Amino acid sequence: MADTTVTKIDSRESPVGAMGQRYLASGKRVAMRLWENEAPAEPKPPTSRDYETVGYVLSGRAELHLEGQMVRLEPGDSWVVPQGASHTYRILETFSAVEATSPPAHAHARDES
Repeated sequence: MADTTVTKIDSRESPVGAMGQRYLASGKRVAMRLWENEAPAEPKPPTSRDYETVGYVLSGRAELHLEGQMVRLEPGDSWVVPQGASHTYRILETFSAVEATSPPAHAHARDES
């Protein structure tokens, strides 16, 4: 029998992670999170994650530094960070974005270290 459950998440009541990310809907293979009003700052040290990330910029501007490349992110842009890629972000202007991660970033605290 097919899974007929539907999950609705109200972002105002979503859990918030240690880095300020708000966890949105999550399935077995993919999850969404919201980065909202991230303040301009210098980039943190590069990191790599054991999940793939795709994102969409809602507002603001940032730089994605990925494996020796730099991509400027502006409203309406989307991006991909491959699983295992060394990367960091530099927030240039108060920044909000939605990301999807596969497998879910929050599972087993994958995005908290």
